[in-house]
Amino acid sequence: MSPENESTADVALRFSVLGPLRAWRHATELSLGPPKQRLLLALLLVRSDRPVPLHQIVDALWDEDPPEHAVNVVHRHIGALRRLLEPELTGRTGARVLVRAAGGYRLNTEDEALDLLRFRRLRDAAQTASAAGRPAEATGLFVRALSLWLGRTAEGLPRTAYSHAVFAGIDAEYPHTARDAADAALAAGDTSRVLPLVRRAAESEPLNECLQARLVLVLAAEGLAAQALDHYQVVRSRLTSELGVDPGSELREAQIRVLRGTVVPTRTSRSGDPKAADTSGASSPGGSRGASPGAGPGATPRVRPAQLPADLHAFTGRRAELDWMRDLLPADGGTPATVVISAIGGAPGVGKTTLALHWAHSNTRHFPDGQLYVNLRGYDPAGVALTPSAAICYFLEALGVPAEDIPPSLDGQAALYRSMLAGRRVLVVLDNARSAEQVRPLLPGTPTCVTVITSREQLYGLVAANGARSLRLDILTVTESIEFMTKRLGAARVTADRQAAVRIAEQCGRLPLALAIVCARAEGHPSAPLADIAAELAESRDDLGVFAVGDPATDTRAVFSWSYRTLTPAAAGLFRLLWLCPPHDVSAQAVASLAGLTTAQTRPVLSELTRASLWAEPAPGLYGSHELLRTFSQELSLAEDPPEAREDARRRLFDHYLHSARGAATQLYTHREPLPLPDAAPGTQVLSFSDTDSAAKWLVREMPALEAVITRDSGHGTGAHAWRMAATLELVLDRRGRREEQIELHTTALAGAQRLGETLGEAHMHRVLGFAHVRTNDHARGAAHLERALELFTDLGDVPFTALTHRYLAFLANVRQDHREALAQYKIACALYTRTRAYVGIASVTNEVAWTRLLLHEYEEALGDCRRAVRIAHRSGNRNIKAAAWDTMGVAHHRLGQHDEALEAFDHALTHYRALNDASLIADTLVHRGEALAVTSPQEARRAWNEALAILDVLGHTDADRLRELLEEHDEVPSRSGPVTINI
Repeated sequence: MSPENESTADVALRFSVLGPLRAWRHATELSLGPPKQRLLLALLLVRSDRPVPLHQIVDALWDEDPPEHAVNVVHRHIGALRRLLEPELTGRTGARVLVRAAGGYRLNTEDEALDLLRFRRLRDAAQTASAAGRPAEATGLFVRALSLWLGRTAEGLPRTAYSHAVFAGIDAEYPHTARDAADAALAAGDTSRVLPLVRRAAESEPLNECLQARLVLVLAAEGLAAQALDHYQVVRSRLTSELGVDPGSELREAQIRVLRGTVVPTRTSRSGDPKAADTSGASSPGGSRGASPGAGPGATPRVRPAQLPADLHAFTGRRAELDWMRDLLPADGGTPATVVISAIGGAPGVGKTTLALHWAHSNTRHFPDGQLYVNLRGYDPAGVALTPSAAICYFLEALGVPAEDIPPSLDGQAALYRSMLAGRRVLVVLDNARSAEQVRPLLPGTPTCVTVITSREQLYGLVAANGARSLRLDILTVTESIEFMTKRLGAARVTADRQAAVRIAEQCGRLPLALAIVCARAEGHPSAPLADIAAELAESRDDLGVFAVGDPATDTRAVFSWSYRTLTPAAAGLFRLLWLCPPHDVSAQAVASLAGLTTAQTRPVLSELTRASLWAEPAPGLYGSHELLRTFSQELSLAEDPPEAREDARRRLFDHYLHSARGAATQLYTHREPLPLPDAAPGTQVLSFSDTDSAAKWLVREMPALEAVITRDSGHGTGAHAWRMAATLELVLDRRGRREEQIELHTTALAGAQRLGETLGEAHMHRVLGFAHVRTNDHARGAAHLERALELFTDLGDVPFTALTHRYLAFLANVRQDHREALAQYKIACALYTRTRAYVGIASVTNEVAWTRLLLHEYEEALGDCRRAVRIAHRSGNRNIKAAAWDTMGVAHHRLGQHDEALEAFDHALTHYRALNDASLIADTLVHRGEALAVTSPQEARRAWNEALAILDVLGHTDADRLRELLEEHDEVPSRSGPVTINI
């Protein structure tokens, strides 16, 4: 909104929230103050002329964790806003604009003073005109209303502001109005004015089919039929790739109308000139509203995940359950919808996951912001369930949060997860949950999201405490079973011998999983009568005494055995080893390692198992299976395979993951000495990585399997793979902030190394655990682990890791403010590195010594160490250490009053850190840069601190609150002291 706008020229105070938050007094634009003050003003404006209770203001400003003095801060911001909006106020005059009301505050504004109120007045008038049959008048009013939108509501506020429904609700008015404008313009035959506005709205809502259909029609009405059809194909491709759905009826109807030529070009058509159309779109006010907010560090892109596994193409039955689940669709009010799908009697294989996924795929259009899916592995035969922390981290990464920006604690992860979902329509499917405790942190906090949980248990705790609804599945009815077989085998074959089909259904226990396997066998023998298949099943049941354990899966085991006996020896041998695989989908290379074959030899065997429905390929090149089949394969293997064969297969599989993980970690962390490993067993497939991108993606995808190697080998293996894998993953887990998970995994690996009597493994685990505990402020436990690690490495004569342990002890000493002890530890580490000519280690220690001298106020000495560290790091080609040394040098120059030199050093550090995408150290350097600018350029300082704050908020860093308070008061300069940053 321009202050010169003639419709508001006589209004003393004017405000704009449809886009960047702005305010004017007469012709002068006002400076609205720090972030929280601007957020408070935005909240009062969007609730204009209605009181906003104090508790709602506190919730909006601090989300879920307000400080003790929150109310005082609110009063301080209220006072500042009053002085800004009514500078003529005195102690004897009462406020007229910002007043107390109903236990909170109200902002009094005139209708013409706020663009949101003008927008709504114009929109309402347009809708009235449209309903009265005056589309031309309505079109003009809609155009005036939409022209007021210049971006996201109150754009530029802290990211957490947009988790509040009041802002999301206003943003939702924009696409609805654009849709109505298109309808009015099409009815009036006057689409030229609305095309750029509808195009801009469609860009901001790329999966809104109603809006995209209007754009198709408006393009065609403008004589741009070819562009309209091209746009339809773009939207169709987007829906398929992101949501896994085809276009809905409204979008398809728009395409059909264009193809049939029933969209009549309007009198203002540009005769199909695509250049003119593109120009009009580019010149629309405000540009695209769909871009991700912020481009700097800490900005999280708005990603639409589409994680649902494939739907079953032959899904049948469950009509009553699907009807019941219709009520789960998201609502704008009320509480978040959660349903627990369990089985009567806890029977596995009854189709819980199939039902959940079929319902999910059938309703993706109701969740335009994406679908999240995770298999929690609650009943995996190996007993390795997914932790809530790991599940949330996978979701956060799917939502676009960089791994290094994920908070270290479960509470911080859950808070960020809920914030990311707030106000969005997302479906969350939590498959195979073991307990309410495993699930509860994964529940969204917004009513626009729906959570579907499958479990053998009924999870009464979620029903009682979280308002979840329970849906219990029984086995299929006979009619549903016959329908299932008919869809798979064809009506003619089933109708020809219905009685045999009924016998097959009963022999399968009417379990969908068993029926699917029988149908797969029958499809492979199309000429075999169903009566012969029923007879084979009856015979196989007589030989299953070893598997008859009296549970609901007994009949299923009979079907499994019947199908298993038809496999070739190679496929049968591989199936028996299936249970050794990690519980998530595995690659062909991992399966090849398990079998001791080449990948080329393994693929035909996998195809045979897939055709028999004993294994599935949910994604190209990735394989997995149902937990019942895994249990069955374990029973077969224990009964038929020699122990040494199982152990050889396990070693090849674990070697595949261990050696591949070391290759990936070495590609990413070239400055760390790789851990020596024994040779991989013959027949192991080891992956190599040519770049950091492929290495990082592989580690993210395979992390569940790598963690499973640690837990399984520690509990049921030798323990040799466990500690080596844990040591290999040290930096991966540390950089991803997985502190609790890291401590748990490395404690498990330590127990395995101790049981094995592996001194080197015990030393590494004590070292890693010591540093991790110091990171979580458990100094006493950290010190105990580090001292034990130092003792063991010294006895082993392992110089590089003895030196690294001394650095960890120096880190601990600095945390404890014992800086002289830190220097003593660094001196020992440097001597060890010098002995082995380890220049990267020498450069790291030199920089860490420089920081310690800063803590001792020895600034000139610190500068000398920094310059030496930069020179050594440059010669060794290590950019991370070079960046850290420049940052330390900047702080030293600042403490010496050398302003220009400090800024130049910080700029060098930021250049390197940004190239490395190291978010936490970017924030650290920005804080230091702000300190150097605070006296001479306070505005520049605040900009640096604001950028740092955005990063710290995403990281969940404890320094964020302190920096935020300093920014709000904006008259204090933050001071930094603390432990040295260790570059590892």
